[in-house]
Amino acid sequence: MELNDLQAQRAAKLERLRAAGIDPFPTRAAPTHQVAEVLARFDDLAAAAAPVTIAGRIVGARRIMGKIAFAHLDDGTGTLQLWISRADLGEVWFERFRDELDTFDIVQASGILRRTKTGEASLFVTALTLLAKAINPPPEKWAGLQDVEERHRQRYLDLIVNHEVREIFRARARAVTAMRRVLDARGFLEVETPVLQPVYGGAAARPFTTYHNALGQGLYLRIATELYLKRLIVGGYPGVYEIGKNFRNEGVDRSHNPEFTMMECYQAYADYTHMMLLVEELMREMAIAATGSPRARYQGQELDFDRPWARMTMAEAIVERTGIDIREVCTLGALREAIAAANLKLEPKPTWGKQVDELFSEYVQPHLVQPTFILDYPVELSPLAKRKPDDPAFTERFEAFVAGMEVGNAFTELNDPFDQEQRFLEQGRDFAAGDEEAHQMDTDFLNALLYGMPPTGGLGMGIDRILMVLTDRPNIREVILFPHMRKREE
Repeated sequence: MELNDLQAQRAAKLERLRAAGIDPFPTRAAPTHQVAEVLARFDDLAAAAAPVTIAGRIVGARRIMGKIAFAHLDDGTGTLQLWISRADLGEVWFERFRDELDTFDIVQASGILRRTKTGEASLFVTALTLLAKAINPPPEKWAGLQDVEERHRQRYLDLIVNHEVREIFRARARAVTAMRRVLDARGFLEVETPVLQPVYGGAAARPFTTYHNALGQGLYLRIATELYLKRLIVGGYPGVYEIGKNFRNEGVDRSHNPEFTMMECYQAYADYTHMMLLVEELMREMAIAATGSPRARYQGQELDFDRPWARMTMAEAIVERTGIDIREVCTLGALREAIAAANLKLEPKPTWGKQVDELFSEYVQPHLVQPTFILDYPVELSPLAKRKPDDPAFTERFEAFVAGMEVGNAFTELNDPFDQEQRFLEQGRDFAAGDEEAHQMDTDFLNALLYGMPPTGGLGMGIDRILMVLTDRPNIREVILFPHMRKREE
């Protein structure tokens, strides 16, 4: 590979080390402690005067002061100062540290713990081993990698220099663990379903397509796990859930990424009211796990995840914000006339349901800052949800909103195979009318329903968006370790 001047200088040091018989990439390391443990027990360990060995990356500027040198070592759990003297380390390795080692090199250091005259906890080094020579130097501005796009492209470098980014993903892991803990305690079984599917379904979205060479078969990356999880409810499990990646061939913006993480769960003999209670419990426990509190600050707003959340129907929310009653304007033409009469600017959509969704998204959703459930969506927007017994034009469906973003979607699941078939057929007509996100016909799922599925409540939650809120990040790419990026121009 071609090296620039700074890389070439470091590579030359590597060759000098090899010439001196030093392997710059040895096979093994043998730390006795992590830095976090050293810092937590520092005074006791220092009093014992027993040798301590730590391993990690040299970070920050190295300071060489005659026969004394200072550096900081970061092992991913914390940072500790290395106090290096020619007398303790020896002439040869002191000079190697001074001349051949660099910031970002990974080393193992052994020594005795003491505090310096200024009181800083330090390891007084008696032995030093190079574990990996870093050829790439740190960014020019050690204060941090600032370019947002470069941070996302080189997440490994972002994690090295921006320690607060590491905490985002630790918080994410804690929140997902809390989610699993709640679901496991309620008796849900964690399962895995296919990522490659012959028929995509479970959401309104365009799929990514691929091809299986051996089978000679076109396949889709899943847009949701719903239809396979409901097959498992048919099979007799009382409750199942899956946490995994979904893929939707859609645009990228601050709250959308084509590859994203969802939790979907399904509970037999439950309905969407049970799912509301579950969402409240999940969000509260995830907030506590990520932040230490059921409240979180997001972009200057304090959000409260204690129960109960606000509730209103979609029709109520739209009429409150726009004056348009979607129960009264129930054709596409009438709805468009009402929108024009209200002087609302909206992109025209091919179906009534899609136009309602656009109206809601533009004029209601941005105002849903505090945790809120929006209930009872039109049948046209909910091909997999059960109709309301007293109002069959609408379904037992809710979406959960926080900070103007949808973070959850739940139904009382449709278990009538004949109604489900008609919904699929209507979706097919919407697809023919130009709705590229309309649901596909899934005959195997219909066959599963013919065996009988009990009354079921189902829920999907977007983990990435939830973590945006809980870590106060305005862009979804900030909470995805390796977000998809546009190809860099050569």
